[in-house]
Amino acid sequence: MAAGIIGYGAHIPRRRIKVEEIAKVWGADAPSYKKGLELREKSVPGLDEDTITLSVEAARNALARAQIDPAEIGAVYVGSESHPYAVKPSGTTVAEALGATPDCHCADLEFACKAGSEGMFVAYGLVKAGLIKYGLGIGADTSQGAPGDALEYSAAAGAAAFLMGDDDDKLIASIDETYSFMTDTPDFWRREHQFYPSHGGRFTGEPAYFRTVTGAVRGILGKSGMKPADFKYAIFHQPNGKFPKRVGKMLGFTMEQIDTGRLVPTLGNTYSGSSPLGLTAVLDVAEPGDRVLMCSYGSGAGSDAFVFTVRPRVRETRDLAPRTRWLLDEHVRYIEYGEYAKLRRKIRMAE
Repeated sequence: MAAGIIGYGAHIPRRRIKVEEIAKVWGADAPSYKKGLELREKSVPGLDEDTITLSVEAARNALARAQIDPAEIGAVYVGSESHPYAVKPSGTTVAEALGATPDCHCADLEFACKAGSEGMFVAYGLVKAGLIKYGLGIGADTSQGAPGDALEYSAAAGAAAFLMGDDDDKLIASIDETYSFMTDTPDFWRREHQFYPSHGGRFTGEPAYFRTVTGAVRGILGKSGMKPADFKYAIFHQPNGKFPKRVGKMLGFTMEQIDTGRLVPTLGNTYSGSSPLGLTAVLDVAEPGDRVLMCSYGSGAGSDAFVFTVRPRVRETRDLAPRTRWLLDEHVRYIEYGEYAKLRRKIRMAE
């Protein structure tokens, strides 16, 4: 029985801040971020935008494409490293806003940057097992980087949502294989009550990112009996513009396979929504029969890899909701660092 994506959607805040604007405040070298890490700008959430609101908008776009009754959704999973509440789930609010309650299982998931693919994995597994009819997996974040830190240039905001089902006539893309690769590699962390995350600098690349992503991709290629040339598109987690290109080359993928899903130069790193957002962009342009590889990455460390086959219904559904490229390019408003600092609450007032 085939199962997979029956609806997908994205949402990205319209505000942006350019790399040069951040670098100007801290006296940093903007070209090193633009050329070295291939970053240009990042999305910035407003005061009324958080992980929940972004998740709701992305999920509504997924529902528009799926064309199902939200009351039939049996599970809602919201993966994020910036849930607005320490104690109170994001998932129940999202499910309520969509009309999926009360007959619904909800959970908030965390695994640094791969929390979104966790939600997709669990929702797909429950559908495949026949425990629910439809499941919703969401990756969303309003990520923070400490003032002046390298993360401030890339920690952005966005959401991607995927409705999973096994109705053959509704499939947009089947999931043909999954594989996960996990180790205890503490390259990035944030303790309770800390406002900003910490990271291990260059250690976040090797051995953390590259060992984990290559391990997951080689694992799923071996499990599926496929090779890089079998895929039209390959999507990797995008902490910057450089890493996904480098890991793709290491694994034998071409730049033509990688580039369509690479949103970082415009968007910045949305963390839990990074590789899932890349998948929404690919589904916006993919054709029936195309094979797609997606591999997430989460510090701590782990990767979830998926093999998708695009179905004919993708053509009927992609314009039922805003395309990801449109969300990136239209109605954009650029802001200065002062407004950015206010919106991201970087100015901490003494009490």
